[in-house]
This record gives sequence, structure tokens and C-alpha cells, in this order.
Amino acid sequence: MSDLKKYIEKRKKNDSEFAEDFEDGYQEFKIGEMLKQARKETGLTQEEIAIAMHTKKSAISRIENHAQDIRLSTLQAFAHIMGKKLKIQLV
Repeated sequence: MSDLKKYIEKRKKNDSEFAEDFEDGYQEFKIGEMLKQARKETGLTQEEIAIAMHTKKSAISRIENHAQDIRLSTLQAFAHIMGKKLKIQLV
């Protein structure tokens, strides 16, 4: 286990507020990072996604870097433009 992972686990055990905030922030980061990676794999730029979604490049950057409160319809459109399907799972 890396030093970072050890640190995070220790903080989670000792600080419940950190643990809760960390998980929320991680999930937001994870969604944005998945969108960014999928976009890059398809060879599309943020500008191309923005044009197809009728928005600005800065909006796409915000989605990829600060993925909080994204509408389901926005996620579906993003996936559709990349030729992918959106799959949501509850665990």
C-alpha cells in the first residue's frame, strides 16, 4: 500500500468528516476523470464535444474537472457524442 493510501486510510479512521467529504469528492472526481479518459480514447477534443453539445469548451472542462451535480441528460449526451452508452449502477 502506498504512503498516500496509508495516509488516507488513517485520516478516514480518525476523522469521520474527512472520510465523508473524501468519498463525496472522490466520486465527483471519478466521474469527471472517466468522461475525460473516454473522450481522449475516442480522439475527440473538448472543443468538439462542446460544439456537438451546443455549449462552450469551458463547460466541458468544468464537467471533466469538477463533475458535481451533472444532469443525467448531460451525461447521456456526452456518452452519445462519443459513441458510447451510459450505464448507471447502484451497489
